[in-house]
Amino acid sequence: MTIGGQPSDGTVLEHGTPRVALRGARKSFGGVQALTDATVVLYSGQTLALVGENGAGKSTVVKILGGIHQADEGELRLDGSPVTLRSPAAAQAAGIAVIHQEPTLFASLTVAENIFMGRQPLSGAGTVAWSRMNREAQVILRELDSPLSPTITVGALSIAEQQIVEIAKALSQQARVLIMDEPTAALSGTEVQDLLQLVAQLNQRGVAVLYISHRLNEVLAVSHEISVLRDGTTVDCGPVSEFDEKRIIKGMVGRALDEIYPPLPHEFGQPMLTVEGLSRPGEYRDISFSVRQGEIVGLAGLIGAGRTEIARSLFGLTKPAKGTVIVSGQRATIRNPRQAKRAGIAYVPEDRRQHGLVMPFGVDKNTSLASLARFSKAGFLSRGSERGAALDAIRSLGIRASGPGQIAGTLSGGNQQKVVLGKWLQTHPKVLILDEPTRGVDVGAKSEVYRIIAGLAAEGLAVVLISSELPEVLAMSHRIIVLREGSIAGELPASQATQESVMALATGSASARESQLP
Repeated sequence: MTIGGQPSDGTVLEHGTPRVALRGARKSFGGVQALTDATVVLYSGQTLALVGENGAGKSTVVKILGGIHQADEGELRLDGSPVTLRSPAAAQAAGIAVIHQEPTLFASLTVAENIFMGRQPLSGAGTVAWSRMNREAQVILRELDSPLSPTITVGALSIAEQQIVEIAKALSQQARVLIMDEPTAALSGTEVQDLLQLVAQLNQRGVAVLYISHRLNEVLAVSHEISVLRDGTTVDCGPVSEFDEKRIIKGMVGRALDEIYPPLPHEFGQPMLTVEGLSRPGEYRDISFSVRQGEIVGLAGLIGAGRTEIARSLFGLTKPAKGTVIVSGQRATIRNPRQAKRAGIAYVPEDRRQHGLVMPFGVDKNTSLASLARFSKAGFLSRGSERGAALDAIRSLGIRASGPGQIAGTLSGGNQQKVVLGKWLQTHPKVLILDEPTRGVDVGAKSEVYRIIAGLAAEGLAVVLISSELPEVLAMSHRIIVLREGSIAGELPASQATQESVMALATGSASARESQLP
C-alpha cells in the first residue's frame, strides 16, 4: 500500500519540483487586504513551518490551498502545473488535506467509519463491506504505528488520538500534501513529541507537510524550512538551520523582542490567598499554599496533575471535600462563582472561547458580564456606562478593536484574552487566577499579556499562574509550586529553578530530591 500517493519506501519527486507552490498571492475581503504578497512552497518529503502573528494571513493561505478561497492575484502550481482549486472537493481531489486545530470527526462513529466517511467500500449487493473497511483502516493505522482499533468509537478517544484518525483519513484519500493548523494546542508534552515524530514519519513516506504553530520550539524541531508572514506578506524564508527564535520573532513582529518577559515587581504585601488542606477525591489532595499581594505564584505540572481542578474549586465551579480558603485574612465560603467573586477571586479559564467570552457579543457586553450590577440602575442596564468601561479596557489593556461594539469572535486570540482580563478586572479582584493565559496567542501578543500581568501584580493583585509552557512559568513567577498526580511535589523559587528541576519534581524522577532547592 502507498501512503500520500507515494511508495512506502519513501521515494519522492525530484527536489527541484515543488509539490505545491503558491507565489505572489494577493487576497482582499471588501476593503481589508488579507494577503499582499504571500509565497508558500512545499516540497515532497519535507515540512514547511508557516509562522506569523494572528492576522498575518496564515488562515487565508490555508483556505486558498484548501480550496475555500481563490487568490485575487498570484500563481498556484501543483507538481509544477498551474491549477485553480475552486472548492474543498477540488483540493481533496488534488491530494491536499487540512487538519484543523479541533478534530472534525463524528464522535458516535467508529475510527474506520470516520476514515472512510462518504467512501465506504461496498459489497456486491451494494451494502457497506464492514469487514473490508475495518481491514483497510487497520492497514493505514499500522503504517502510522498507531495501536488504535478501527472499531472503537471516536468519542472515546483523546484529542491526540483523534488527530491520528484525521491523518489516517487524509492518507486514505491519497493525500500528498497535509496542512496541520495548530495541531498541538490541546496536547500534553508527550503527545506533542509523538505528533512531531509522526510528522517526520510522514515526510519519510513522501508527504509534504505545512505546519502552522505559535510554539516556536516545535517549529524549529519539526521543520525543514520556515516561512514568515507579516501583514499578508512573506517577509522571510529559508532552511531551518538559518533560523533561531530571535530571527523568527523579528520577522513576525517587525522588530527584535529581546525582552519578551518584563521585569516582575519584588515588593510583596500581606498574604492575600491562603489555601489549607484542600482536597477533592480523584482530582487533588492536601493542597496548601499562599500568595501575597503583588506576588505571582506559578502552578506547574503535567496534564492531569490537578492544576486546573484546583483553580476550578477556588472559583466555586467544583466543591472540595475538605479544606480552607482564606482571602485577605477572612475565611471564605465558596460554593459557586458568585461567592468567589464576592470574596475577591477572579478566574480566567484556559478555554476563552468556550468559557471566557460570549463570542457573538461585542467587547462592551463582554466587559460588563461579570459585574452587571455595577452598570445597572433600577434593574436597567446603562449602555453608556458599559461602553465607557469597555473604552477604558481598550485603552488600558491595549485591546486592538475598531470600537466597543466589535464582536469578540472577530478579534485575534491575544485581543480576546485581553477582553477576558478586562471583564474580570471590572470586579476589582484581590486574587487573579490565570489558567493558560497565552494559549493560542502569538508571540507579540504574548509579550503584551505578560506586561499586563506584571503590571497587575505591581498594583497589588495576588496572581496564580497556571501554564504548560515551562519558560513562561519560570519567567513570570516569583515562586513555582509543582504538582504531581494531585499532590504538591515541591516548591521552587523561580529565580533558581530550571526546566529540568521543575520536570524532575513533576515526573517524580530520581533527581527530584536533588532538584528541590531550599
